[in-house]
Amino acid sequence: MTEIAIYKNRLTEIISRYRDRVDFLAIRVEHAEETNIMLRGNKIDTLSEGIASGGQVRACYKGGWGFATFNELSTLDQRVEEAIAAARLVGDDETQLAPIEPVQITCQLPLTGTDPRQVPLAQKKALCDHYNEILRSLSDQITTTSVRYGDSTQHMLLATSEGSLIEQSWVDLEMRFSATARSGEILQTGRETTGSRRGYEDLTGLEQQVQGAAQRALNALVLPPVKGNNYTVVIDPILSGLFVHEAFGHLSEADMLYENPDLLEVMSMGRRFGPEILQIFDGAAPQGHRGSYFYDDEGVPATSTQLIHNGVLVGRLHSRETAGKLNERPTGNARCLNYHYPPLVRMTNTWIERGETPVEDLLTDIKEGVYAKNWLGGMTNGEMFTFSAGEAWMIRNGKLAEPVRDVTLSGNVFKTLGNIEAIGNDFYWDESGGCGKGGQSGLAVGCGGPSLRIQDVMVGGEAG
Repeated sequence: MTEIAIYKNRLTEIISRYRDRVDFLAIRVEHAEETNIMLRGNKIDTLSEGIASGGQVRACYKGGWGFATFNELSTLDQRVEEAIAAARLVGDDETQLAPIEPVQITCQLPLTGTDPRQVPLAQKKALCDHYNEILRSLSDQITTTSVRYGDSTQHMLLATSEGSLIEQSWVDLEMRFSATARSGEILQTGRETTGSRRGYEDLTGLEQQVQGAAQRALNALVLPPVKGNNYTVVIDPILSGLFVHEAFGHLSEADMLYENPDLLEVMSMGRRFGPEILQIFDGAAPQGHRGSYFYDDEGVPATSTQLIHNGVLVGRLHSRETAGKLNERPTGNARCLNYHYPPLVRMTNTWIERGETPVEDLLTDIKEGVYAKNWLGGMTNGEMFTFSAGEAWMIRNGKLAEPVRDVTLSGNVFKTLGNIEAIGNDFYWDESGGCGKGGQSGLAVGCGGPSLRIQDVMVGGEAG
């Protein structure tokens, strides 16, 4: 990995040569090693190890941005010239970047376990085979299975015209499992995903989780579909984390706001969105999660940003440009998937703070409701969301009753936040997230939350 370090003098020299021609110049060089394995049924879909080296140049002039990528350092001068020419071509306003302190530092996210690069490809493949066998062997009704393994080691160097020189590296791991069961015309799927930035061991010993995915698919074949209606719903911490990320987190990303006056008005500071008990945060500063790092891809230190305080909007997520344009402080949320893409405003670890209601009390007084757990999928469109639960039960007279299938939860995020009645005293970090935005899919994020009780949620299933 020392090849990154030897670029430092070269980048510094190029930056000093070109810095006077633009308002801002940044060069990022990156070296990545990755493994990808995908099994579908008993077939190998993907089995690969790869190395990618390259970089990007970003230049800003009078508010206009130029961007260029490269794979050969020998072409760097030419790429810098191209990025500067593009920025000067489109720039016709003023450059507004929130100020930060330049920093020169080398930092590495600590591994507490084994570096996946020390584990042979055959051993990783054997782990996938083992989990796949668990999925396939549970029942003849399991018709389709898939197991996906991925690990990635990124080592990057960022140099800017303001004097920052940041060398940073991390390891990311992820596994995904799914099983589909069939009975006649009925198909049901169970899924599990897990991820880590701590070590290879976090992907071993998952037999119970894997079997659970297949068992849920089988169980759902014989369950009655939920009767569609508006219910009081209790959701588990995994669904809470998904909800806060998908439904609220994206609306907190300031690049969605500063060019959209209507949305900016909706997301105005000081507006009440939920009850006094609701606190929402995002930040890369908490260590050990998949959205954690020391500096973002613009060299801004990681922070923790409170978005909702006592139910009221108090913060949003920024790049340096969005912070400059909205006259707010940068939050360290400019991230890119790799050197092929410019940084965008992205979530890191997003969470709802734990509450004070004992979890067993969340069901109290609910005459007829739904308890939803885990997730199968979800989508958002502006203020509207729809999520599918992995498992669900009816709640009758304050107690869990019969399990049901085909439970989708949908609604308006602002109305739903306002309908939160109680927040559990439990909490769980879900490290399974891969977020997509602006063509950059699979960016590692963390989500967390407690169980929530929400009134008047639209639950889809069989028409009542």
